[in-house]
Amino acid sequence: MDRPRHIRPVLAALTATLLAVPGLTALSASAQAADADLARNGGFESGLDGWSCTAGTVVNAPVHSGSSALQATPAGSDNAQCTQTVTVQPNSQYTLSGWVRGSYVYLGANGTGTTDVSTWTQSAPDWQKLTTTFTTGASTTKVTLYTHGWYGTGAYYADDVSLVGPGGSTSQPPSAPSGLRTTSVSSTSVGLSWSAVTGATGYAVYRDGAKVQTVSSTSATVSGLSPATAYSFQVAAVNDAGESAKSAAVTATTTDGPTGPSTDLPTHALVGYLHASFANGSGYTRLADVPDSWDVIDLAFGEPTSATSGDIRFNRCPVSECPNVESDADFKAAIKAKQAAGKKVLISIGGANGQVQLTTTAARDAFVSSVSNIIDTYGLDGLDIDFEGHSLSLNADDTDFKNPKTPVIVNLISALKTLKAKYGSDFVLTMAPETFFVQMGYQFYGTGKFGGQDPRCGAYLPVIYALRDDLTLLHVQDYNSGPIMGLDNQYHSMGGADFHIAMTDMLLTGFPVAGDANNVFPPLRPDQVAIGMPASVNAGNGYVAPAEVTKTLDCLTKKTNCGSYPTHGSWPALRGLMTWSVNWDRFSNWEFQRTFDGYFG
Repeated sequence: MDRPRHIRPVLAALTATLLAVPGLTALSASAQAADADLARNGGFESGLDGWSCTAGTVVNAPVHSGSSALQATPAGSDNAQCTQTVTVQPNSQYTLSGWVRGSYVYLGANGTGTTDVSTWTQSAPDWQKLTTTFTTGASTTKVTLYTHGWYGTGAYYADDVSLVGPGGSTSQPPSAPSGLRTTSVSSTSVGLSWSAVTGATGYAVYRDGAKVQTVSSTSATVSGLSPATAYSFQVAAVNDAGESAKSAAVTATTTDGPTGPSTDLPTHALVGYLHASFANGSGYTRLADVPDSWDVIDLAFGEPTSATSGDIRFNRCPVSECPNVESDADFKAAIKAKQAAGKKVLISIGGANGQVQLTTTAARDAFVSSVSNIIDTYGLDGLDIDFEGHSLSLNADDTDFKNPKTPVIVNLISALKTLKAKYGSDFVLTMAPETFFVQMGYQFYGTGKFGGQDPRCGAYLPVIYALRDDLTLLHVQDYNSGPIMGLDNQYHSMGGADFHIAMTDMLLTGFPVAGDANNVFPPLRPDQVAIGMPASVNAGNGYVAPAEVTKTLDCLTKKTNCGSYPTHGSWPALRGLMTWSVNWDRFSNWEFQRTFDGYFG
């Protein structure tokens, strides 16, 4: 394991060296005259104000000075990093220092314009001071300070972080904007305007207390909202010195609007996967024997002839594996009978064993052609995308979910748009990503920007965003998952209602991608969201008992019976539940189905 060297600055020697260089005497004198501590809230006395942390909290003991210190605990693939961006002067010398305790604690600065620096301690059972220095580049005006621990080594602590050097700006944050008002209201957006603020270089727009965008003008449109829902908005003015206080709030209620593509789903729907191409311990269930409670039935699975071919085949379970399998004629008749009863029957592509990587345009075209053939052969209502494993991942430079670059993502988006255009507004399009592919984008998105994280983190986000107007349902697999950080900056684990509440709240509230407040993934409509759960203890990790399912639904649709996670609203129009699988639910005496029926009637 290659760790940074412990750099021990010698300020006197550096100063002497600088003074010996012609033309730098005046710079050194002015720098010393203007030296100040530029780190904001370096003692963590104001909570995490000024800091962006993946897994940090403020504690009252142990502390180095004052009454507070940072405590952060690395977990899984997260090193519990806290960062702060500071305005600096070009061609200037700075000293970064801080007090830390714990094992493998790091302190450093990125974006210096010269050589980025860091220092660390392998073991600090008591408070230890870390110090390093750097000189900014000729055009550098901002640097990012950071502290972090190491994977799996337990909690670390930091306090009294400082950056001493010439101040980057003598200005003050601007005053709070006034005159905030709504200019337009639709079913999915609200227009805002406000009065200009002297000295402001931009404005931050807040929805229900969360920053959702920044703009340079005195107006903005907040989109991606849910119909018939009340929202509160505020605006803050911004300049190099920071943000102003927030304006007075205005509220607006979006109008009633369409609930998405014309798919005739019931207000609350039950979605289940039917093992159609294989058998396992749950046994084979004929399509005709699926109870009427199931509104969307995903036939599992269509799989590729090879990982990169794009050629998808749907092979029904053979008699040797499924002795009670129905004939093709009976299977097609059962599909028509379900459709006549108002149900939707889809082909699900992928699964745990079906790796689909559309690396080329030829693979994309083969995907469209072969999927169309399956849909047409069986007269299906649409398509479910269940890409798992490494079917989707991000290139190192792919950090903007609105403009993806990675071929497997670009080609999948193109293929799905082509299928949607071919079959029209009645085409049902659903997706079943794992939490790793979606909610983990809150912390990590891509590998180039976040150093060594799994390239699958958040890789579904560009696909969901691009298809957001065509997507019938997103039912993230809230199972077989590790701990995931919610919008409360706390990790949530499977096994109870809190995990499902936190994961679903993120989809319905929206979230900054990888902590970037200027790169916010917009919320989905509640009618587009179903919660994915395993049907029984046999079906997968993350099973929750019926009482926990009820708590989840109560909290999300009524904001009652909530646990420790504070939701950002309530969504009575939440579409429903998805489960793996119909077969496993039958194996468990239809417990999952009965829970859904009992709740939604």
